[in-house]
Amino acid sequence: MAFWVYILQCADGRYYTGQTDDLERRVAEHQTGEFCDFTARRRPLCLAWTESFQTRIEALEAEHRIKSWSRAKKQALIRGDWASLSYFARPPSERPSTSLGTNGEKEIGTGKSRK
Repeated sequence: MAFWVYILQCADGRYYTGQTDDLERRVAEHQTGEFCDFTARRRPLCLAWTESFQTRIEALEAEHRIKSWSRAKKQALIRGDWASLSYFARPPSERPSTSLGTNGEKEIGTGKSRK
């Protein structure tokens, strides 16, 4: 038996992450508004991402891990963009800043970020 972790994109752009042992039934429950209040108020929904797991414990662990992720990290997962997923996995203080023009580059010999 497979256990699924899934991400739904709601009509308002928000994401809902869940797990189930019957993906087709669960998505249908979300679409009809009978499964949870969060998705019932944000229909229609689009199944954005799924992954199967061998055990319910693995699925629950993955669901809880993904639920805590930022929107940007979830979007990277949905796109299958592993470079961005890795980037957003690092704390913001450890990410190179492209908006400040530093890109994490250091001035040669000083150890200081270039400005």
